[in-house]
Amino acid sequence: MEDAGTYKAHVLVLPFHGQGHMNPMIQFSKRLASKGIKITLAIFLSAIKTMPPQVGSISLEPIYDDLAHGGLNGPDGFKGFIERFQSTGSKNLVDLIIKHQESKHPIKCIVYDPILPWSLDVAKELGIAGAAFFTQSCATIASYLQLIKEDSSESTQIQKSLPELGLHHLPSMGSDSGRFPPILRLILSQFANIDKADWVLFNSFDQLEDEVLKDLVKQYPVRTVGPTLPSMYLDNRVEGDKDYGFNLFESIGDTCINWLNTKDTRSVVYVSFGSAASLNTEQMEELAWGLKQSNANFIWVVRASEENKLPIRFKEATSEKGLVVTWCTQLEVLSHEAVGCFVTHCGWNSTVEAVSLGVPMIAMPQFLDQFTDAKFIEEVWEVGVRPKVDEKGLVAREDIEACIKQVILGERAENIKINASKLQKLAKEAVDEGGSSDRNIEEIVAKLVGY
Repeated sequence: MEDAGTYKAHVLVLPFHGQGHMNPMIQFSKRLASKGIKITLAIFLSAIKTMPPQVGSISLEPIYDDLAHGGLNGPDGFKGFIERFQSTGSKNLVDLIIKHQESKHPIKCIVYDPILPWSLDVAKELGIAGAAFFTQSCATIASYLQLIKEDSSESTQIQKSLPELGLHHLPSMGSDSGRFPPILRLILSQFANIDKADWVLFNSFDQLEDEVLKDLVKQYPVRTVGPTLPSMYLDNRVEGDKDYGFNLFESIGDTCINWLNTKDTRSVVYVSFGSAASLNTEQMEELAWGLKQSNANFIWVVRASEENKLPIRFKEATSEKGLVVTWCTQLEVLSHEAVGCFVTHCGWNSTVEAVSLGVPMIAMPQFLDQFTDAKFIEEVWEVGVRPKVDEKGLVAREDIEACIKQVILGERAENIKINASKLQKLAKEAVDEGGSSDRNIEEIVAKLVGY
């Protein structure tokens, strides 16, 4: 790392709130920092309270107090929260940039989460570069762009297809008027000014989504910069990079690893639905008894707020085979040789982690981009399976049991493992020296130096 007097350029990074948005952007920041770029991470005051003053060489500055008006539970829910963030956050962002413009290292670029499109307007008004950083897959973003292109004659069909995206699982964001529901209007607002961005970045890599990328690069200056995992799990070129640096929930320490150390290679099913997805009680019961019926060893992450949905005496009934925890360090678990299968909600970060570590998956998507990711897991990459869903949207215990056996021991198991290993190799090559993502980052650094 270069000392403070020899930074090549200064970049301000503005992620949206939430673990799934923050961690990929923090990891990208570490990559830039390792190449001599000064990074200032502008985040929510509440998030700063759960983090150290610095993440490596990256300094943190608050941009918005999301708790001042009740956060997501304040007036008008999520919609009101977004509006307040734009009003207060944009002013604070301008002040923060101006403060640094008078320093030895003025800010040359904002890397922002596109769910905050006003960030790009601020960048352009102040005469600095702007890079949109999507925390969903290239395929998902391409599908959203397709919705924008649909003409009004097709809007009825679009509305009919929305339940397939799991929108009924999401909280209301206000009045459901207009062509699209509020949550989808928010998502589509990401593209309002995207044509002004100097770069459109993705936590992906060229060979993972090559066909989709061919179309996207014709429309925008797209660059893949992933996988954005801590370097220890990929190329090990960023010194001391062992974890993300931000967690909404507290891990239970070494309990999972110590337990995994007692299990045979590829014998454990790891189950986690991330930091936001929530199963209803009936689905929790089906999953619980499906795990028991499979007779496989398993670790199941059940957040504290979800524990009341577990069947009575389930933990006792499965104590010899299973371990139920409220949170864990997912990368440590997925990279353990005892883990042979990942039951996942298919959030993009979890999907990329499993791909990068060569872990086969059982896909149980809950909403939005997770359905696209599940399709790629099963049909495009062929690194997992997706159980059937009944008319109520439930996966039955028998299907969960069958999928576990299929992925670990079934006819497709060997082919799935081979495909997973191939993607794991390609993921490491992408971020290693001279790989596609590494070249893209080098290109960005070179242009930043020239501004």
